[in-house]
Amino acid sequence: MSYFDAASAAPLHPVARQALLASVDEGWADPARLYREGRRARLLLDAARETAAEAVGCRPDELVFTSSGTRAVHSGIEGALAGRRRVGRHLIVSAVEHSSVLHSAEAFEAAGGTVTRVPVSRAGRAEAEAYGAALRPDTALACLQSANHEVGTVQPVAEVAEVCRTAGVPLLVDAAQSLGWGSVEGGWSLLTASAHKWGGPSGVGLLAVRKGVRFAPQGPVDERESGRAAGFQNIPAIVAAAASLRAVRTEAAEEAARLRGLTERIRARVPELVPDVEVVGDPVRRLPGIVTFSCLYVDGETVLHELDRAGFSVSSGSSCTSSTLTPSHVLKAMGVLSEGNVRVSLPPGVAAGEVDRFLSVLPGVVATVREKLGAPAPRTAAHEEALVVDALGKRCPIPVIELAKVIGDVPVGGTVRVLADDEAARLDIPAWCEMREQQFVGEEPAERGSAYLVRRLS
Repeated sequence: MSYFDAASAAPLHPVARQALLASVDEGWADPARLYREGRRARLLLDAARETAAEAVGCRPDELVFTSSGTRAVHSGIEGALAGRRRVGRHLIVSAVEHSSVLHSAEAFEAAGGTVTRVPVSRAGRAEAEAYGAALRPDTALACLQSANHEVGTVQPVAEVAEVCRTAGVPLLVDAAQSLGWGSVEGGWSLLTASAHKWGGPSGVGLLAVRKGVRFAPQGPVDERESGRAAGFQNIPAIVAAAASLRAVRTEAAEEAARLRGLTERIRARVPELVPDVEVVGDPVRRLPGIVTFSCLYVDGETVLHELDRAGFSVSSGSSCTSSTLTPSHVLKAMGVLSEGNVRVSLPPGVAAGEVDRFLSVLPGVVATVREKLGAPAPRTAAHEEALVVDALGKRCPIPVIELAKVIGDVPVGGTVRVLADDEAARLDIPAWCEMREQQFVGEEPAERGSAYLVRRLS
């Protein structure tokens, strides 16, 4: 089985396993106690904090360990907003942040705060100018991920941090995807990360808060972790997280170069091997191991199942693979195709032969799924000036497939009106028009769902 979903959780690094087992017998006691067992546990905890702080690029007393990366994000945002409540109740986030950041923003909004969601380019990049335009006198905090978890695009953290510093606004950086590859450059104020993203054990997060940043921990607190992460520390897991972070950093430069070569092979070969594919994300400023593409006329969930049967574990942002049946917020913000979305995130150490096997299997998988779904064949008829496609009650990619089947039945300049009540159609029909060089005229309300008007240009 080839595991190609390291962006969700990387396999446990050998150093993490060794450190975890070695520290189980020494790190079980309460590090707050002064007897021998407590002192031994405290030494392990302090050494792990120093190691992690060195990797992050902060002081040890600026870093605390949390129970997860999500908990680190929630605590960081809540504490920073509370610490600057006198400044105002305005929060800035990018439209492609991890759900933990967006959920915090939604909770802040529900409590009476205001949130500005900065848009991104079609490559998934948020620009410093957009953050500058979003800043207000009452802005308490800005958030920006170091790199996107779905498409791999690296964000301009240093530039955004400088814009925020000039305005006197702290910047929180979610570095979950990038910290294993290197420290985050720029004058950030708060930083969060999650150990299972770099091959550490799950259940360990990092929260760094620079000295001088106003911060007020929320909720019940105790004396542990500077009052910023209540509860008994899992010292063996923390030791393993720090040890594996140091290990992957040692290997990062060489492994990053190797993985970039493999992902570039996927980015180049997939459009050659599979018709009607859009490779998404910034082609240059990107993480080493992530490549994401979307296939027209394909049910993403079926593709994932077929790849799983062929021995490949991949992820997807397609609406049909989620319980909400809505497209990934990242793909939606980028304005790219969501149907048939596949994210390949290669783990360190993956063999080149596994990538070659994936490329040999993928075309057959996509062709089989398209055939099952009745994907369109080339059309030559062109007679009616306007057509209506009733795709109500049908989930994407069916509305797009039905549109593609009839676009050739109208003359150049003619229109197709697609009726659909699937949220994904709002994203995928305009994306299809851009890929197929047709004109998306717009969306209109309909008795049920919406009507999407497409004009044939070629």
